[in-house]
Parts: sequence; structure tokens; C-alpha cells
Amino acid sequence: MNKKKLLELRADFLLLTVAISWGVTFLMVQDAIKTVPVYAFLFFRFGIATILMAIISYKYFKELNKEAIIYGVILGIFLFSGFATQTFGLSFTKSSIIAFLTGLNVIIVPFLAFILFKQHVRPMVLIGSILAVFGLYLLTMSGELKIGTGELLGLICAAFFALQIVFTDKYSKKVNVFMLVLFQFLTVTILSLIFSLSLDSVTFNLDFNYIFLKAVLITAVVATVYAFLIQTYMQQFTTPTKTAVIFSMEPVSAGVYGYFVGNEILTSIQLTGAILIIFAVILAEIKFKKE
Repeated sequence: MNKKKLLELRADFLLLTVAISWGVTFLMVQDAIKTVPVYAFLFFRFGIATILMAIISYKYFKELNKEAIIYGVILGIFLFSGFATQTFGLSFTKSSIIAFLTGLNVIIVPFLAFILFKQHVRPMVLIGSILAVFGLYLLTMSGELKIGTGELLGLICAAFFALQIVFTDKYSKKVNVFMLVLFQFLTVTILSLIFSLSLDSVTFNLDFNYIFLKAVLITAVVATVYAFLIQTYMQQFTTPTKTAVIFSMEPVSAGVYGYFVGNEILTSIQLTGAILIIFAVILAEIKFKKE
């Protein structure tokens, strides 16, 4: 096995840990936003993450340039827009439908990568993407899928998350990764504050209870600083389409964690969907010699 393949496998494994970190923190966030407005939660989550990221990356400030700031802001807009449309979508339709539609970024990514940057998508990765969509449907869907306001917002959300993945692949090869992530976080923090002050009933005078503090600290450290730093750095060694397929493991890890920790029920249909997603990730790793 050559060095390039080893780097790709390492990148894919670490991206898998990112998907798992998002999945296992889903239940914490769900509990926290029962008492704390969503945008206020995002403001504190990304605000803490921005401070931590600034501390971690202080020695790279000498590599800061205009491109790193601009690219970070663009990624931050994509990321926040994904969160915003997802949240608004939840007010119009079921969470299971939004979860499925959000996961459709797995099939949007290869098309965006080809249209925007003419990136070749390996057949096994494309097959894995399609298989992951079927798995996501079985795992997350519990309602009738129709096209309404909520469903449209869910599709827009998927497109924004797909754009974040595709452009992360592009930008991470051009500027310092630490600076790129820092300004992505800062952008999400500022936009979350603006939306919270405009739409939330409260932003700063929150009930800082144990559930909220645990959720915001763990998501800031694990599901934000660790997750996006790993994503941004490791996408240099793999493709955006494979990244999207791997990220489809997020609802799988959320379901497994919810089953063992939150006493949630996993039906046989959901388990079948989870197995299909795992199989899709394995398929995406298969590479023929001629490719």
C-alpha cells in the first residue's frame, strides 16, 4: 500500500470520528435546545469554539492573509446557512424528514464537485453515495415526504452543507487550515448572534443549567473545534464525495447512541438503513487499480 493511499485511509478514518462526534452529541443538543433558543445555543457553541481555536492557532497568525479571511467567511456563511435553514425547516415539518433531506448532501456533493471544479468521481464512491441515500431514508424517515415549505428548506439546507464540504476541499489546499477554521467559526458566531438578537426571545440572560453547560461545552470542544479542524485538514487527502458518504454515518452514530444512552427504539427498518450506510462507506473505500 503506497503512502498516498495510507494518508487517504487515515483521513477517512478521522473523518469517520467526526461523523461519530456529531452523532453522539445530537441527543445533548436536542435536550439543551428544549430550554435554550437555537441561535443563542449556536452563538455560545461557536463563540467558545472561536476562543479555543484562537488559542490553539495563535502561532499561525503570521500566516494570516486576506484569502484566509475571505475563504473562512465564505465557509462560515455556508455552514451557518445550513444550520439556519435546517432550524426553520423544523418549524414546518417533522424532524425525521429534515434529517433525511439534510442527509441528501451526500448525493449533492459529487454533482457540485463536478459542476464547479470538474472533479472526477470514482464509480464506487458514486454508488456508495446512492446507497447512503437509501440507507438514510430507511434510518430517518417516519413521515410522508411531500414538497412544502419545510421540505424546501431541508433541501436548501442540504445544498448549503454540500457547498461547505466542496469548498472546504478547495480552500484547505490554498491557505493555512487553522486560520481558515478560525474565521469560519468567527463568521458563524457573528451570524448566530445577529439571528439570536433578532429572532430569539433571549440571548444572554439564559438559564445556565447543567444540561445546557454540558451540551455547549462538549459540542464546542468535540463537535466543533475537533470536528471542523479535522474535516478541514483531512479533506486535503480525500475527496469531497467520500467525505459526504462518511458523514452520512452521523445519524447512524446518533441512533446507536440514542439506543444505548437515551433508551430510544431502533426498528428493524432503521437497523437495515444503518447497515446500508455502513456498507456505503465501505464501498466508497474500494478503488480499482485503473482509477
